[in-house]
Amino acid sequence: MLRYIHMIRRLVLTLILVQISLSVLAQKKGKQEKAEDPDSTGVVSDILRPTNLPLLLFDESGKKEKKKKDKKRQKKNIYYGQKTKRVRTKTTFRSQTQFQNFFITQEKKIIDPYIRDIFWFDKKDKVIRNKDFDASRGYLLHGPYVKSIDETVVEEGNFYFGTKHGTWLSFDNKSVLLDKLHFYEGWPKDSRVSYYNKSKNQIETLTPVEYDLKEGNFYHFYENGQIAVSGEYHFGEKVGLWTEYWNDNNKVIRKREIQYQEQPFSRNFRPFIRAEWDNEGNLVYRKERLPED
Repeated sequence: MLRYIHMIRRLVLTLILVQISLSVLAQKKGKQEKAEDPDSTGVVSDILRPTNLPLLLFDESGKKEKKKKDKKRQKKNIYYGQKTKRVRTKTTFRSQTQFQNFFITQEKKIIDPYIRDIFWFDKKDKVIRNKDFDASRGYLLHGPYVKSIDETVVEEGNFYFGTKHGTWLSFDNKSVLLDKLHFYEGWPKDSRVSYYNKSKNQIETLTPVEYDLKEGNFYHFYENGQIAVSGEYHFGEKVGLWTEYWNDNNKVIRKREIQYQEQPFSRNFRPFIRAEWDNEGNLVYRKERLPED
């Protein structure tokens, strides 16, 4: 009888321990799922902090200094003071052959979070990409770039650590000039900048412009330098996800996300609020589906 009672106690104790273990595992799983959900919290990376502001984006003294350094280039495959390696790719489609001649650098430079297009060579797939740079998979383009169709040059320019820099030209198949654009480390030269205080480089808004149309990443900042609004223009139209932020000196916290058309000039699309957070980063609203037309 006593032995039977001990067996019952052991069984009960085992069941209790199993239940506790399952409860702990469930809590851990819940925390992991919450952490993996990017929209569960409004707190984002410190990549858009005031210290990362492109304060000297259009600083003339900086441009003149860079030109002086560029003129000192003497050694082969040295561009903007950086040693590079030449790469040539060849692809054939139907009856046309495309060649791309460019240079890459192994320098692990920190990418400017405000630049939309960062060009890099994917060494695995042997292609040039302009999104989601992964230093473990490839290298930034740096130096002259030329693209040809058969024997005709259709595009040429220069890269500076993955960003378009200087004058870029594009031609048709008869070598007639189609486009001529000017960049400064990824920013179109025609970009507009407004300031709270220009003498102190306190930027209010930064609007990229090409051909008199808004084109690229737009930023608005609070007076203390904190990011206030970010989004993208394409052919003068707002596209994709636009984000508003709370004015917090310690953290970057999303306030609201507004979904715009994915492609410009999309008919019958009405922008809508996709999600909202309070000033502590807690999710208070989320729209799961796109609105019906």
